[in-house]
Amino acid sequence: MEQKRIELANGIHLDVVDEGPTDAPVLIFLHGFPESHRTWRHQIAHFSDRYRCIAPDQRGYRGSSKPQDVDAYTPDKLIGDVFLLADALGIGKFTIVGHDWGGAIAWGVALGGQHVRVERAVIANAPHPAIFQKLLYTNPQQREASQYIRGFRDPANDALVREHGLTGLLLKEVKWDRPDAMEPEERDALLRDWQNRDAAFGMLNYYRASQMDVPTMDQAFEVPADYSPPRLPKLTIPTLVIWALDDIALPPENLEGLEDIVDPLTIERIPDCGHFVPWEAPDKVNAAMERFLSS
Repeated sequence: MEQKRIELANGIHLDVVDEGPTDAPVLIFLHGFPESHRTWRHQIAHFSDRYRCIAPDQRGYRGSSKPQDVDAYTPDKLIGDVFLLADALGIGKFTIVGHDWGGAIAWGVALGGQHVRVERAVIANAPHPAIFQKLLYTNPQQREASQYIRGFRDPANDALVREHGLTGLLLKEVKWDRPDAMEPEERDALLRDWQNRDAAFGMLNYYRASQMDVPTMDQAFEVPADYSPPRLPKLTIPTLVIWALDDIALPPENLEGLEDIVDPLTIERIPDCGHFVPWEAPDKVNAAMERFLSS
């Protein structure tokens, strides 16, 4: 997929895939950690005959701008990039599609732009921010699965990243890699991407700039008395949540209570599939999106 360089009004430059008819309905695809626009390669190939498919390498990734300050990756800036990208491409309304960190940003884009700019949302294995934080406090499985975030935030690991790239830190902190699930050429491309030191710290800054609280395993499994949940509006645009049920990092408890804060809501559960559902189960994701977008 060819990319073009887009300058946003905030000075950030993004490398962007822009495929499909320019006058067609728009799908903006946001990838997660630690991938790229190619997370959505199967969906773009499937939908670009009828939709204009926009897929950036987000800030901090690959050839896109990689500011090194942690403050450059606060959620408001990551969400703002999406609207500025739409502006730069002359796009008024769009459907937002996101996975993992891209899904977290997509929740924010949908909540902030619903009905005005954002017509629909498709979220794949990315928890709603209100539900996720409560699970980090109360759910032992989610808290244990999220301990890698503490490692990603620890500056003591920076020397490891400088010496070995992002790969060194991933080998130390995460347990959800499944090498046989990805095509060898795609995996080789990611391994090359992870050697870019500026990109490595850009990717880690998503975690370091986030306000999510990840307690240690020896802290009480309860919501702290001083916790103030985020004041978020109810999401009232049509929303499809696709959830792979064998996700080691994000158990399906993240779906519980979602119907109370998102309406209308469609949930598509995909069994026997791990976290990277857009390319681990592309046919099922494409079919779910087809049903949702045509309804």
